[in-house]
Amino acid sequence: MKHRLTPPLAAFALASALASIGLPPAVHAAPISTSMQPLTLDAAIALALRLNPTLRAAGHEVAAQQGSLAQAGARPNPELELLREGTRGDSRTTTALLTIPVELGGKRAARIDAARQEGQLAALALNAEQARVRADVIAAFHDVVAALARERMSQELVHLAGRALEAAGKRVDAGTLSPVEQTRARVAQGGARIEALQAARALEASRIQLAALWAGDARGLVVVEPDTVTLPVLLPLDRLLAQLDAAPGMRQAGAHLKHRQALARLEQARRTPDVSMIVGAQREGPDARNRTVLGLSVPLPLFNRNDGAVLDALRRVDKAQDEQAAQAARLRAELGQAHARLATALAECALIATDILPGAQDAQRAASRGFELGKFGLIDVLDAQRVLAQSTYQYLNAVAESHRAQADIARLLGQAAVQENP
Repeated sequence: MKHRLTPPLAAFALASALASIGLPPAVHAAPISTSMQPLTLDAAIALALRLNPTLRAAGHEVAAQQGSLAQAGARPNPELELLREGTRGDSRTTTALLTIPVELGGKRAARIDAARQEGQLAALALNAEQARVRADVIAAFHDVVAALARERMSQELVHLAGRALEAAGKRVDAGTLSPVEQTRARVAQGGARIEALQAARALEASRIQLAALWAGDARGLVVVEPDTVTLPVLLPLDRLLAQLDAAPGMRQAGAHLKHRQALARLEQARRTPDVSMIVGAQREGPDARNRTVLGLSVPLPLFNRNDGAVLDALRRVDKAQDEQAAQAARLRAELGQAHARLATALAECALIATDILPGAQDAQRAASRGFELGKFGLIDVLDAQRVLAQSTYQYLNAVAESHRAQADIARLLGQAAVQENP
């Protein structure tokens, strides 16, 4: 859904109002110079995905899991033991033993499987973090766009209020206007300046929030505003819920359950004792022959059969299953809430665009025409223009909210699961 509205969405109405009461349009201040190229939404997403510190940390965790997997497949080291009995050379006994541990019960395979599942967990965590960062960038970018439009409107209103105060002062001096009207114009100017300060602070805060997603400096941040206002598409909730099983959160919960099951199998494998093969040689005295030593070491599982660790692992499997069910319920609720927010925001956009904005424009034109005919005062024109500017800002805020809700849906389902424009 597209509406042909230029980036300074209220500028056309404000300029027409200025012209209708005989005042020249406001002159916009030049943008702050910056060495950073203006950012589009796609460029901002790419920048955050490359430089976001949390994403980089998650990437290091994925790389670290490769070492864990390699270590899990390592076999136990053999032991070399050298014994010497006696101090006299003719009666001294020297024994050299090589002990080779042999893992039984599938411990190595279970250890590798647990490490592989842990690596899968890290990879899924990275994917989920990428979806979150992408959604945050989309929401923050549209917040900056809305803040820019509001800041422009506030500056136009300050200029308009100042010229209105000037015109009111001239008419008071000429005796054609009550001083009360001049006071009202002065109050309107003060209110417009306060709103301009608030809009400037809101714009600065939105830029800081956007730049923080790649640990950047917001002072030189310039975004490219879209030529048209594009609204997201509202897909049926049932269609979105059908994609929930493939959502990053559900995949993480499933991988966490598999990891716990792999750890339980590892603890069960550890109940089987390992054996050690002993091979060596022994010599008694300088002239005696070497004697071969063979042996087998077998632990006796009389007191420790790893029962406690097995029970702990099995209960944690039960916990992971319940956490998976809780995650599904939580994601369904969050998805439903985001869908409702998107539906509400789109309804607001439609209502404002079809009913409120046209009415505000008609009221502004009527007030300007009445002022020319002497039926209305200048303050009536200012009030009508303010209503038009506020209606335009409400539309921009609803557009930004629709993109925030759509970004939350994409975060919950994965960045490729939802398309803003089918």
